[in-house]
Amino acid sequence: MPAAAPPVEAAAAPVAPTPVPPKTPTVQDFDREFRAQVAQMTAGLAPTAFASAFGDWAMHLALAPGKQRELQQHAMARAQDTWMFAMRALTGGEVSPAEGFEGKTDRRYGADAWSTFPFNVYARAYQNSVELMKEAVNDVEGVTDYHTQLMSFAVRMLLDASAPSNYLASNPELLALTQAEHGQNLVRGLQHVLDDVSRTVRGDVPAGTEEYEVGRNLAVTPGRVVYRNDLIELIQYSPATPQVHAEPVLIVPAWIMKYYILDLSPRNSMVKYLVDQGHTVFMISWKNPSENDRNVGMDDYVQQGFLAALDAVTTIVPKQRVHAVGYCIGGTLLSIGAATLARERDQRLASMTMFAAQTDFSEPGELAFFINPSQLALLEASMHRQGVLESKQMGGAFALLRAQDLVWQPIVNQYVKGQRDPMIDLMAWNADGTRMPWRMHSEYLYRLYLDNELATNRFPVGGKLIRLSDIRLPMFVVGTETDHVAPWKSVYKVDNLVRSDDFTFLLTSSGHNAGIVSGAVNPKRHHRLRTRRLADPHLAPDDWVASAPKQEGSWWPAWQSWLAEHSSGRTKPPAMGAPARGYPVLGDAPGEYVKQR
Repeated sequence: MPAAAPPVEAAAAPVAPTPVPPKTPTVQDFDREFRAQVAQMTAGLAPTAFASAFGDWAMHLALAPGKQRELQQHAMARAQDTWMFAMRALTGGEVSPAEGFEGKTDRRYGADAWSTFPFNVYARAYQNSVELMKEAVNDVEGVTDYHTQLMSFAVRMLLDASAPSNYLASNPELLALTQAEHGQNLVRGLQHVLDDVSRTVRGDVPAGTEEYEVGRNLAVTPGRVVYRNDLIELIQYSPATPQVHAEPVLIVPAWIMKYYILDLSPRNSMVKYLVDQGHTVFMISWKNPSENDRNVGMDDYVQQGFLAALDAVTTIVPKQRVHAVGYCIGGTLLSIGAATLARERDQRLASMTMFAAQTDFSEPGELAFFINPSQLALLEASMHRQGVLESKQMGGAFALLRAQDLVWQPIVNQYVKGQRDPMIDLMAWNADGTRMPWRMHSEYLYRLYLDNELATNRFPVGGKLIRLSDIRLPMFVVGTETDHVAPWKSVYKVDNLVRSDDFTFLLTSSGHNAGIVSGAVNPKRHHRLRTRRLADPHLAPDDWVASAPKQEGSWWPAWQSWLAEHSSGRTKPPAMGAPARGYPVLGDAPGEYVKQR
């Protein structure tokens, strides 16, 4: 008999994957979510920081009976001054609120209309209140300097909000305008309110920005995208001269702004100016991160950003060193990248230029109001929830630093006067914000701002520490006189950290953005510059100003001449991209990343 066939085994049933249990929220997760909700209610301001400052001030004031008595005397004197001024104003004649005033007079109340009753009394009482409140929060022995600054900031916000110039009923100029226009200004203002609310709900751009479009009348300098990765696009601009300076220029803009602040309309375009002067210009255009990029960190910005761009530039323009330029946080990144290259003995950089960029964050200026452990814990919680920091959150913080100019005055102009300021290219760019990844921004705030690791040689790149003192390149550093983001005295501190034997510092008029985007010809601008050699003694900021003569006009030509002097001659323009070496032309400038919303 044939052997019995072996029994057929039943096919094994597929094993279902073991379900992964949902992650159990931790105490840290709960606390972080709670802080994020608190941040929504407080517009991102940490109540604990201000409460600590108030407690410090109140307790030390309670221990200073002499200061209390002095404040009481000054309060009585200020009240008496207001009362006596009101008596004079009641006689019916015009009396300026600045007449006989002890203190700094407010330019907002200089018009003749403010010399009539009762508006002159409002202005006088307000100015007396300003002086008294400033005196109350300053010079209280025992209060930390930082808490004094926080209290002064809180008082300034309160005073800005309560100024009689902000309100129709207490502003004679607004009342006269309303009477002259038979209330049509208020009608237009209401229309502006409704339009702005509608735009906000729909997520549309601010009114007037429709006149500007990237690739049509902004960022129109001809060029090609020659490299793209998950973080950057690299733009190579087309030559405009038959011969170019041998060394190319690589610009590293900030990623808290879109790169085209340096390529606005043609008359304000730094890129066009450089190309027209015979420079080969490359520009990094940063990706606008989404929630999926939450774990992109500072190391990624160094490796996939600056160093990847440098690799591309030195491949497309071989055998030439590179003039590297960094703006704002892009300048901070450039300093980190340059120190990294110096650590590795990589000599591909010919020079460094930094625009309004900090490396020592020990005195960050008024941004310090938002840089404390309490504030950062609140901000980090908000970012962790969303994965990114939205541009409107950053914009709100910057606006608070200049609330009278950036909050209250625009409100009065648009909603009471019914006037829209004409849109300009810089304002249109300012409305085109970007986001920042959670991990990168947390590292930036904690490690650079709070712990100042870069200036104290504790900042690692790729797991190894870097030192700014390893940088020995020719440097050109630009600060702006009224910068609220990167105060020029803080920018100037890089001179203490590097070992450059060719260090030029330039101080220009205006602020963080308008001072840099000055145009090649600008009679309203002035600047100072001075070059230091390594053997020269270091000058304190005020001594530097005294030793650097004031020069009228834009600073762009001075910097361009410096670039030309640090170049090795003229040559034929390089080809666009290098397809055979892995850098094909991917499309026309301005590329795709700059258009991301």
